[in-house]
Amino acid sequence: MQRKGFSRAMLWACATMALLPAGCRVVGDMSTTLATGRSFFGTYPFTPVSPWFQQGIEDHMWEKERYDRVPVLDPIEGQYAPVFCMDPPSDDEVMRTIPSVQGGFPFLHEKFRNNVRIVKELIADYVDDTRVYPLVGPAQLHHCHFKCTVYFDATVRSNWPIPFTHHDETTEVVYIDHDHLHRVGGGSTSQP
Repeated sequence: MQRKGFSRAMLWACATMALLPAGCRVVGDMSTTLATGRSFFGTYPFTPVSPWFQQGIEDHMWEKERYDRVPVLDPIEGQYAPVFCMDPPSDDEVMRTIPSVQGGFPFLHEKFRNNVRIVKELIADYVDDTRVYPLVGPAQLHHCHFKCTVYFDATVRSNWPIPFTHHDETTEVVYIDHDHLHRVGGGSTSQP
C-alpha cells in the first residue's frame, strides 16, 4: 500500500511540473524572440524561403538588372559620325523572351527543347532628334530593333501508359528593342 501511494505521489509531482510554465512558452515568447533577433541582426530573424519563390525573385532581379533599364551613354562625337548598334541581344535574353516550356510530369509527360539555334537580325537602327527627358536632360534616343529567330527541336516524351517520343522542328520569332539614350552636349560620364 505504501508503495502504491509513493507511485501516485511521484506521478502527481511529475504531472504538476510538466504543466507548470517551465520557461518554454510558444506564444508569449514569440514577440520577445522577434525583438531580440531584430536587435541582434538589425532586421527580423531569417525566414526560410521555398526554392520556387527564391527562383522567381532571382529571375525578377536578373531581368531588372540586365534588361529592364535604359542606359544613358556619352554624346555622339561629330555631326555626321556613324552611329550603329553595338550590342545585339544575348542568347539568355532571347531565351527568356520566348514562352517557356510549360507543364509536364517527370516520366509521365515531359517536354524538352533540344538543338537550339538563334539567328539575330538588325532590322532598324536610327537616332531621334534631341528631346529633354526628365532626370536625364537633353538627349537623343537611339533605336535598335532586332528580329531573333529561334530554331529548336521540341520533344514530347511519355513513358506511361503507352511509351512514345514525339520530335517536332519548331521556330519561334521574337522582336527585341535595345533602345538607349545619348546625352547631348557636355563631357563624358566616365569618372576617374
